[in-house]
Amino acid sequence: MVGVFEVGAVPFNPDGWGPPDSAAAASITTTLPLHVPFAPFSRSDKLGRIADFTRSFPSSNANPSNRPSSRHGAGNPADSPFDFSLDVDAFPLANPEDDSSFRLVDAKPPPRPKFGPKWRFNQNRPQLPQRRDEEVEARKREAEKERARRDRLYNLNRSNQNQQRREAAIFKSSVDIQPEWNMLDQIPFSTFSKLSFSVPEPEDLLICGALEYYDRSFDRITPKNERRLERFKNRNFFKVTTTDDPVIRRLANEDKATVFATDTILSTLMCAPRSVYSWDIVIQRVGNKLFFDKRDGSQLDLLSVHETSQEPLPEAKDDINSAYSLSVEAAYINQNFSQQVLVRDGNKVSFDEQNPFANEGDEVASVAYRYRRWKLDNDMHLVARCEVQSVVDVNNQKSFLTLNALNEFDPKYSGVDWRQKLETQRGAVLATELKNNANKLAKWTAQAILANADLMKLGYVSRVHPRDHFNHVILGVVGYKPRDFAAQINLNTANMWGIVKSIVDLCMKLNEGKYVLVKDPSKPQVRIYEVPADAFENDYVEEPLPEEEQVQPPTEDAEDGEADGTTNDVEDKEIEAQN
Repeated sequence: MVGVFEVGAVPFNPDGWGPPDSAAAASITTTLPLHVPFAPFSRSDKLGRIADFTRSFPSSNANPSNRPSSRHGAGNPADSPFDFSLDVDAFPLANPEDDSSFRLVDAKPPPRPKFGPKWRFNQNRPQLPQRRDEEVEARKREAEKERARRDRLYNLNRSNQNQQRREAAIFKSSVDIQPEWNMLDQIPFSTFSKLSFSVPEPEDLLICGALEYYDRSFDRITPKNERRLERFKNRNFFKVTTTDDPVIRRLANEDKATVFATDTILSTLMCAPRSVYSWDIVIQRVGNKLFFDKRDGSQLDLLSVHETSQEPLPEAKDDINSAYSLSVEAAYINQNFSQQVLVRDGNKVSFDEQNPFANEGDEVASVAYRYRRWKLDNDMHLVARCEVQSVVDVNNQKSFLTLNALNEFDPKYSGVDWRQKLETQRGAVLATELKNNANKLAKWTAQAILANADLMKLGYVSRVHPRDHFNHVILGVVGYKPRDFAAQINLNTANMWGIVKSIVDLCMKLNEGKYVLVKDPSKPQVRIYEVPADAFENDYVEEPLPEEEQVQPPTEDAEDGEADGTTNDVEDKEIEAQN
């Protein structure tokens, strides 16, 4: 027999939804199940059907957490065969208490990444296996840095020993000490550091020669717009010693001073404590006068390269990176650079007299000789021939310039590549040059101060290729005020004059004759030797030296020039070194 489902009478509620509140209505519904509560709902509950007769409910002993819950807890759908969850959108309520439980959906945008797109894609992502490889590489880099630091400290601790060994192995005496020479005194450089002497402002006795104007466009050269270094074979350069200078001879006959020298010789004495290579100066005492000279073909005519560096240069003289080959190359570069940076339009500034060393019709390099006199004592004056290479108009006034060039031969020796560092780290390049060429830069600064130059221009010239020592390019030109640059490199003017004054006082006590001041090749000291009167003359016979120790004399073409003239000496020496 099929059961009949009887539906009881459902009372109608005219005041709203749900069963009526009146007790009378309750009495009518006697056929309805008793004690079935009405299940209230919350707006945050899951929306469903008003009544779902197809839904199966779990047993009463199931996990309560898996059952759908009601926020108000007045009735649980699991306790009733009917699901009274209502469609809120279809049946809105106006109960204010329900609004308090209403929660809005968070419509704020997600937080923006803090470290760019890489952070956005990598967040909430598991670590990749390559992370461990990156950590291994980082540890390797740290180990390399630590090893390099230890090597630096080790080399620093052994620097003095390495320097002495390098000097003894490579550097030779600039002049062969003959057996008949008598050593009179030796002066360690440590005594020079304590000397100080102030001289009053000098006076100009005479200015000779002519100057061309400086081309300001070279100040804008960078490694990106480099210029090729030109060769000036037709211009004559003169490296005349003191006693061969006709102007100095005339001033000596007029008793204008008691001590005579050139700026090259004076700067060598002033910067002697910074020197490493051996050098020599010939001293002649004639009556009450003192002349400081250089020998023919002396190393003072060349420019040292890498002199104060700890990195040793090749010992073979025919190597293009040997000390001698680099000195010839640097002198050649310096001469050509000093003429290329000029405005070669024929406009020159002439002075009291013409170039005293040039012959009629010769094409002479731009140079002016300033014969200046300093007062060393009440009855002692010093006259020196000083050189400036160019002139420039500044505020309608003419300013003198000295022009010099630093040369890069191989970046692996200096550790700094000029083409990469010169434009962005010029200070680092200059600091490296001050470390490797301290003596040369100090001598250039001293010469600029002696000549009273308003500006000293330093050019940076490099080889086109490290193995090509014929072709060069100009990478940049920088200007400095001489006295400011001297303070920057710790060059004390009073100390420079103190060294000169002490040597002059020592030589004035000697008898008349010829002497030579030699810098020891292996120790920081100078020695004074008494030599025969015909020493270093053309007919003076010396014991032959080993070939690697000999200094090439000037060529016959140069000796045929005025005095010990001329300058094509440097080019001839370079050809000899290259052959």
